[in-house]
Amino acid sequence: MITRLQPIGLLIGRVVLGVVFIAHGWQKFSTNGMDATVQGFDSLGIPAPALAAYFTVGAEIIGGAMLVLGALLPLAGLALAGVMLGAMYFVHPLNGAFFSQEGGYEYVLLLAALSIAIGFSGGGALALDSLWLNNVGDKKESDEPARAESMA
Repeated sequence: MITRLQPIGLLIGRVVLGVVFIAHGWQKFSTNGMDATVQGFDSLGIPAPALAAYFTVGAEIIGGAMLVLGALLPLAGLALAGVMLGAMYFVHPLNGAFFSQEGGYEYVLLLAALSIAIGFSGGGALALDSLWLNNVGDKKESDEPARAESMA
């Protein structure tokens, strides 16, 4: 029973996490604007603030969409976890509070961990990665007998 529900659980996790990242990226891009986002990154002491701001927004919007679709999940998970670890270091320092309502790193740590977990989960049967990887696996399995016969 759990095995049959796992793809649905992964789908829900991917979609919810992806939507959260898309919303945060869209806020930086559209609501705040990129100029304000770059200035904000600069005021936080983030190195190369323009590059970091554009990478962050791109990772959040594109990576979030990739999570929703279940496409290139390891790449999306690593990019999003990297952005969150950067936020943990520059925005929510480890020497501060833990809980997010106190300015702590709890939320970004959770997002980083979930990004890695879902990124390397395979995404389940409803992920594009899973569909593609299953097709690749099917070809390898179907090619094996032919290879064995040709070697005999």
